[in-house]
Amino acid sequence: MTSTTVPVIFDLDGTLVDPAGGITEGIAAALTAVGLPVPGQDLLHAMIGPKLSDSLLNVAQVPAQLLDEVIRRYRQYYMETGIAQGRLYPGMREVLEAYAAAGRPMAVATQKPQTLARTVLAHHGIGKLFQSIRGSADDETAVDGVPLGKTEIIGAALKDLETQHALMVGDRAQDVSGAIANGLDCIGVAWGFAPDGELEDAGAVAVVNTAEELAKAIDKLQAIHSAAMSEVTNDGNV
Repeated sequence: MTSTTVPVIFDLDGTLVDPAGGITEGIAAALTAVGLPVPGQDLLHAMIGPKLSDSLLNVAQVPAQLLDEVIRRYRQYYMETGIAQGRLYPGMREVLEAYAAAGRPMAVATQKPQTLARTVLAHHGIGKLFQSIRGSADDETAVDGVPLGKTEIIGAALKDLETQHALMVGDRAQDVSGAIANGLDCIGVAWGFAPDGELEDAGAVAVVNTAEELAKAIDKLQAIHSAAMSEVTNDGNV
């Protein structure tokens, strides 16, 4: 690893892991169990990525008094069934393992509860590749005083990496906006759950369609960063 190697922070669901119905079916099962209507598939997909409680309240129209029970039932389904339904997106294991072997620092920043995120990553055999795994608390409030928003979660991962320079990779607008708020570029992945145009409109510096394209985009931004750092060094300011 060189001094100009840029760390990479990844979102989880829709970026590294395809839930393959584990999330949407869990939400549907939880809503059905408490006698609430299940939104259509497009709306269920739109609920993947943002904070679960917000999605349940605003998309599924879950009454506030039933929210805790719906989340409890969803978590039970997800732990018992949903995790096993997920799979890594094609090529992502190879990208992660290559970066780890090269010594590139990596982190995960997700709005999934942090303990659950660690369980998911361990299930897929990639948890040990990351120097930091940051998410929300089990009750979706805060972890170590860090609020739930994606901006703060990315900021916590950035702090763990002990750097102010990194790249974010995600599949939803909140990944992009959270990265920008922390002064980071964000590469969007088209294989996730964002509607057409969402990532571009949010300000992603690139949107890629495959893991191979992602690696090339990271290499391109790495070269830009290295050139910028070289100019600063040659200017005698560092």
